[in-house]
Amino acid sequence: MPILSRSTFAFAALALTAAAPAQAIEVQRSVTIAAPPAKVWQTIGDFCGIGDWHPAVEKCTPSEMDGKKVRLLNLKGGGTIKEELQSRDDKVMSYTYTILESPLPISDYKSTLAVAPDGSGSKVTWSGTFNAKGAPDSVGTDAVQGIYDSGLKALSDKAK
Repeated sequence: MPILSRSTFAFAALALTAAAPAQAIEVQRSVTIAAPPAKVWQTIGDFCGIGDWHPAVEKCTPSEMDGKKVRLLNLKGGGTIKEELQSRDDKVMSYTYTILESPLPISDYKSTLAVAPDGSGSKVTWSGTFNAKGAPDSVGTDAVQGIYDSGLKALSDKAK
């Protein structure tokens, strides 16, 4: 039986690592809002309601594709994002969606927006997983964090 040299072993280990799928990037942001969960959910629960509270969205156009709800977000300054609703639970006050088309430097994006009681107010959590596309992980992460942070701040201001 041949003995593997250190360089052969190192090359084999590197090849196995390179063949492994990339680890998805995870981002989670939350904000506490001094309003009851039902009121906050009324603001964000409508899948196309994001056009009323997110500062980057100029207009949201709802539609259906293969029996699923889809929204087309026209962004301020140009560009569009097409998203598909994957699941929704009004009792838990959350929905999960994916991006179908986007100018963002990400792929395989899946996100959940949820409202939960927090003391006398609400906690809104926006979380997502994705892969960077055509850019370093940090660029994709910064883009998603920026979307979440600006949206949650605007939501907090609106839902009070």
